[in-house]
Amino acid sequence: MFWIIASTVIGLFMASTMIVIRARAAKRPTNAKRILLPPAFMSTGACMFIFPPFRVPMIEVVLALIVGMLFSIFLIKSTQMEVNKGEIYLKPSKYFIFILIGLLLVRLLLKWLVSAQISFGETSGIFFLLAFGMIVTWRLNMYFRYKNLVKKIGVNAQE
Repeated sequence: MFWIIASTVIGLFMASTMIVIRARAAKRPTNAKRILLPPAFMSTGACMFIFPPFRVPMIEVVLALIVGMLFSIFLIKSTQMEVNKGEIYLKPSKYFIFILIGLLLVRLLLKWLVSAQISFGETSGIFFLLAFGMIVTWRLNMYFRYKNLVKKIGVNAQE
């Protein structure tokens, strides 16, 4: 029970940090690196699967990734880009913070329900995969939209 509560508190802290980072990011122009690096950095978390307690059956891997991809639809819909003085910015959405909080609450509810059925390690693995599927899908969508916008307006994109 301690680990479930501790991981929930850490998750809340990470979500709060993401909201602040996202708010600051809207003040600077974006580029391909800023879009693609967060999932690359997050991918290091997959090292948890080296340790047997965190491993999950393949069906749960697939399901967690699919649920993450479905959750990403909300982030994709709330993420818009705009051109300002020849540079591309992420347009702040009024709904983004509410969507993030809503997704976090749904994830926490699912986590509490799932943790009653499976071990802490497997729960951690499943929810890492869910978050990773969500972030990668969202960021890839952002990247392709960014690239299309770069082509459309002829901006010299920083890679």
